[in-house]
Amino acid sequence: MSSVRQKREIPGTAVFDGDLAQKGYALNKMCFSFNSADNRAEFQRDEHAYCRKYGLNEEQESVIRNRDVLGLLAAGGNVYYLAKFAGILGLDVQDLGAAQTGMTKDEFKAMLVAAGK
Repeated sequence: MSSVRQKREIPGTAVFDGDLAQKGYALNKMCFSFNSADNRAEFQRDEHAYCRKYGLNEEQESVIRNRDVLGLLAAGGNVYYLAKFAGILGLDVQDLGAAQTGMTKDEFKAMLVAAGK
């Protein structure tokens, strides 16, 4: 009997599994820090220094710098932590969902409403 698990694949989506969680640990830890207004202000003063403080790798810092939501997910970001970063940019979770699905925010909201009926 084998204990090897097959990775789950969903086309167009980075599945947040244990490997991606490990990859994104520093990124998610940094985004969690944005619960504090002082930390948000520190990040806004010097993004590069703040990213270095949390040990982000070049890929993670690049997607932060470019505000690349899909890239953040691929770099190990968990949407719940990324929502903290999105808040700094004036975005909400629906903005993130729209970006992830390639829809406008209005299209994404309409899809959510239709799914609830």
